[in-house]
Amino acid sequence: KPPQFSHPLARCWPTPMADARGGGGAVPGSEGAAGIGRPAGLCGPTELRARARLGVLCANVVASQEAHIEELRRLRAELVEFIDDRNCGPILIRLAWHDSGTYDQRIKEWPARGGANGGNWFQEQLEFGANAGLDKARNFLKPFEKKYPLVSRADLIQMASAVAIEKLGGPKIDMIYGRRAIESGASCVKPLSREGFAANAGLPDGGPPFSCGSATPEEHLRNVFGKKMGFNDQEIVALSGAHTIGRVFKERSGACPFGYGNANASKYTKEDVIARHDGAKGIGMAGGAAWTKNWLSFDNAYFTQPKDASGNLLDKDLVWLPTDACVFTDPAFKQVADAYAKDEALFMSDYAKAHKKLSELGAEFSPPGGIKI
Repeated sequence: KPPQFSHPLARCWPTPMADARGGGGAVPGSEGAAGIGRPAGLCGPTELRARARLGVLCANVVASQEAHIEELRRLRAELVEFIDDRNCGPILIRLAWHDSGTYDQRIKEWPARGGANGGNWFQEQLEFGANAGLDKARNFLKPFEKKYPLVSRADLIQMASAVAIEKLGGPKIDMIYGRRAIESGASCVKPLSREGFAANAGLPDGGPPFSCGSATPEEHLRNVFGKKMGFNDQEIVALSGAHTIGRVFKERSGACPFGYGNANASKYTKEDVIARHDGAKGIGMAGGAAWTKNWLSFDNAYFTQPKDASGNLLDKDLVWLPTDACVFTDPAFKQVADAYAKDEALFMSDYAKAHKKLSELGAEFSPPGGIKI
């Protein structure tokens, strides 16, 4: 039985049984094709050479795929150790989110439609206001890009994000790989390229004024994640729950007064705090303000923290944005948020599905079904 390749060249594999029945498996145009006057199933020298070349080619495809998968596996193992050592999971997640977040379902052509294509590797996208500080995350990944040349930059960015979620105590994401990556900044999406959005290719804003002109934060979330990217209300709330990790910095978004370094840190982001889900010491760089006390722990604390009737946190040492508060006041959003507050396992399951969807937005895969490791 011929091997079952996922590569498109598999369709070229000659089928011996078809030859024996009188044709179908012969290489078109060869001496073994039906109608030449030679008994079906007997190969002439031209067909034998063609079959030999095809066999070598298919063997090379298999070897290449196996090498690719091996690189993906070794990369993943190294990323687990790197993220654990550097405590850099949140910024790697943000890098991937903002790569995928350029996706516009109203645009069909690749790479103009944006999404998980590695655009955030290049300065043209990193210069977006919404991407301030993400050059640090890209630079974290540069040594891995050089070490694993068979892994595309698009895959590298998305793998780092998925590994970080799991390393921080979150769910294992059912990822696939094989994303095609753009080759240069010339193919990056442009900041004003999204209809109805005035900046950042339609990446979300934390508060007003909203680039889409929305009057409310809930309308803005639905314009960005729904109208542009194709998520429903439940998925929007699940993705919002990722604010259970990470921080805001004055030097990046400017959405809080706390900046880089221990002297500029908030109560929960000083260098001696314990924020990891395993209770170990270490937070990476001190500073900024977090949405939750244990901001290196992926759990449902975002939903369970006490809030007032306006959806704002009672703990004023934490940061909270208008787009966070609306998750707990908008009737449709609040119904989902309340469910996640009561059932962490439900949140983890729904988040894993939404993250997988986010990681595949706009992507072109080779092979078409992607690669699982």
